[in-house]
Amino acid sequence: MPDILVVYYSRHGATAALARQVVRGIESVSGASARLRTVPELVPSSAATGAAVPADGPPYATHDELRDCDGLVLGSPTRFGNMAAPLKHFLDGTGALWLNGALDRKPAGVFTSTSTMHGGQEATLLSMMIPLLHHGMYLVGLPYTAEALNRTRSGGTPYGASHVSGRDRRPELTEDERELARLLGQRIAELAGHVRRDR
Repeated sequence: MPDILVVYYSRHGATAALARQVVRGIESVSGASARLRTVPELVPSSAATGAAVPADGPPYATHDELRDCDGLVLGSPTRFGNMAAPLKHFLDGTGALWLNGALDRKPAGVFTSTSTMHGGQEATLLSMMIPLLHHGMYLVGLPYTAEALNRTRSGGTPYGASHVSGRDRRPELTEDERELARLLGQRIAELAGHVRRDR
């Protein structure tokens, strides 16, 4: 049965809320399981080192989990149209997996959150796709046949699930945002099941 790894970084809780909806979508597929993981904050070398285990929430992702999963979903808040540095740092350390082709032909998708409607959501989603393409992964997006994608007045793009928190950083997702995040997880789990059976 497909095992899907959901790895995210969240600062104010909105990206974490999307991650939980993606997990629900994955687990709606018969036999599929989801592993929810985060990445550590980046700590300047002049400061004390960060904890090896987060104080709360999901554990930190490992490169072994990337190698062993059947599919991957990445999430990050938007930082000037790019993924946040902690997630980028985690991905930058996957060179050995790239050399071995460990992620080749595994389904993958992405999700993000921003505080403003035009805060760079789609650029951020595309920035997360680039390393996945280098790893040879199959990218999964959201089709316009999804009614919520045509209906949403906040987050949601064909490139992946998203959330607009507003300047007050509301982590509460709209129903359309929740539906699209679940759909992304479902689509990745379904494709991972097909790929796994064909190997």
